[in-house]
Amino acid sequence: MMNYDQADMQTQAEAPLPDTKPLASANLVEGLTEEEKTEIAAWCKTGFEEDLDSRGEWESNIDDWIALAKQTKEDKTYPWPGASNVKYPLVATAAMQFAARSYPSLVPSNHKVVTTTVIGKDPTGEKFEKAQRVSTYMSYQLLHEMSGWEEDMDKMLMMLPIVGTMFKKTWYDKTEDKVKSKLILPKNIVVNYWTTCLDESERISEVIHLSPRLLKERQNLGIYVDVDLGEAAPAPNLAPSDADNNASSLPYTLIEQHTFYDLDDDGYAEPYVITFDYNSGKLLRMSPRYLQKDLQLKDDGKVARIKPIQMYTKFGFIPNPDGSFYDIGFGVLLGPINESVNTLINQLVDSGHLHNLQSGFIGKALRVKMGDQSLRPGEWRPVNATADDLRKQIVPLPTKEPSSVLFQLMGTLITSGKELASVAEIFTGKMPGQNTPATTTMATVEQGMKVFTAVYKRIFRALSEEFYKVFELNSTYLDPNKYITVLDMEVGPEDFDSSACDVAPGADPNAASQQEKLMKAQGLMEMLQVAGPIFNPIKVLSRVLEAQEQPNWQELFSDEVIQSGQVPPPPPDPKMMAIQAKVQADQQKAAMDIQMKQAQMELESRDKAQKMAMESQAHAQKMQHQEQAAMIKAASDIQMANIFSAAERAKAQQGLVQKDQAHQQKMSQQKEAASSQNSKSKSGKPTK
Repeated sequence: MMNYDQADMQTQAEAPLPDTKPLASANLVEGLTEEEKTEIAAWCKTGFEEDLDSRGEWESNIDDWIALAKQTKEDKTYPWPGASNVKYPLVATAAMQFAARSYPSLVPSNHKVVTTTVIGKDPTGEKFEKAQRVSTYMSYQLLHEMSGWEEDMDKMLMMLPIVGTMFKKTWYDKTEDKVKSKLILPKNIVVNYWTTCLDESERISEVIHLSPRLLKERQNLGIYVDVDLGEAAPAPNLAPSDADNNASSLPYTLIEQHTFYDLDDDGYAEPYVITFDYNSGKLLRMSPRYLQKDLQLKDDGKVARIKPIQMYTKFGFIPNPDGSFYDIGFGVLLGPINESVNTLINQLVDSGHLHNLQSGFIGKALRVKMGDQSLRPGEWRPVNATADDLRKQIVPLPTKEPSSVLFQLMGTLITSGKELASVAEIFTGKMPGQNTPATTTMATVEQGMKVFTAVYKRIFRALSEEFYKVFELNSTYLDPNKYITVLDMEVGPEDFDSSACDVAPGADPNAASQQEKLMKAQGLMEMLQVAGPIFNPIKVLSRVLEAQEQPNWQELFSDEVIQSGQVPPPPPDPKMMAIQAKVQADQQKAAMDIQMKQAQMELESRDKAQKMAMESQAHAQKMQHQEQAAMIKAASDIQMANIFSAAERAKAQQGLVQKDQAHQQKMSQQKEAASSQNSKSKSGKPTK
């Protein structure tokens, strides 16, 4: 419920009001007739019931989702009274894992809940300083002035993954003179099921369960008109939950409806906040929900458009596939799986009971004292029968051990549910083995974080909307003295001037786990060492200290560093200077040794080259002399060979001539002998 200033209501025809103040604050119900009051209350109640009926199925399921997460036990008589009634905490585990990961990021330990973004150029850094002041004050405002804000965030992050939709209401409470933001349970915000978003909804109805004491207190303060509502009694279809009613007596059921109504009959419905008692139908309050600056007039002075004040912020988990207003959570996604797992567990337990505690039939012929026949462990009872009679007369029922198939099916369902909820072992503290490569581990984490990251961004978007509502209310109701006290500097409330649009408060969309923040900071420091002058070292160190969540890290920088924006070099260390001098002397000595060795090597190389040249020249001359001697010898040998060859040829020729003469002589002698023989033969004398 929004409380307004005590200024009198001014109509559109009167002089315009300041842009920074609400157009109206007084309760308009006091100026209405009884007929008008009844008509307005009946009109609002009809619209409320239409919206309530449109979400009937969703409202009937939300209690089941919460009961499933709470593991509420109901009376169970099937298959027999006292049967197993175990509840497996699949939905609860998924919700707790989500809350455990998101809460530290949204509400960090350094108390910097709100971050600010500078829009446009900022050459002088004035916008940045302004943004830092807004961030500091709004973080203080949320955590300290709004005493229940952090607790509401904790509760919201636990309920959101179960029911899928939660709401926050942000307004200025005149009675306490401060901006407030309160968590509203989803059943207590009634919006038509097929509404696209809150800003386009024709009606937003909040169900308020108010004790008689608190109702009377608001009537005394003039917030509600002082009328008799009769005996307090909750509405049959709007029964309060334990969270709504902490009073000993029955509460009144009030409906605070943010709607549009044409009160002045000008053909245009203006935005109003109308509060009425649901049971009696009596009107309690009616006040506009817009500012003077939200009026857009036509040339003839009539109203063209009015931008309403939106007090509610919707937090969604996963958009509903049917396109409706209410998002879904683990209650829808894991509810059927969780119910199936519960059934399988109970069947396995019941099967074990039947198998361990057998039953059966006893024949009438067996003479056993009737009555309770159960036996305690270690008990032996005497019977008037033989062992053979016992075997024949006692017939146990055929029961089986718990089915392994059911056990495997239950494990499959649990695994599927965990995968759907991204509650893998790596998020429950069971990291991969030591031999698992780091790249594999990071890839597993990255894959498991995809669903979580998408949901995380939706929460950031809604949280930014809530912060901007606080920012807008500060622009109207900020106490300058308190602002100066918190910041400890002489500044004015113009920091919250939204007309300039140079500062946009919102949650940090890059926030993640502490481990991821530290890894990014370490990588940034490594880049600073490599990149050198490309990065501003002060800003880099600021991000590192912020990621480490160092308390009051701004105090660690000196004024010289802040003014110059550069990190001064550290003072010289005598030990380091001595080491550096020794290193420099060693380097010089090593350089001189290298130069001397190079000169010696060059000299030796030059001498060696000359020696080799002389040896080469002497060798060449020796070879030349040897070559000339060889040539002379070869020529002499050739000449001698020629001489000997001529003599041998002459000798050989002479031998041939002599041989031929001898042959000719021999042939002549043989011829003469032959002739003599022939002559003797002719004369008749025998030859001897």
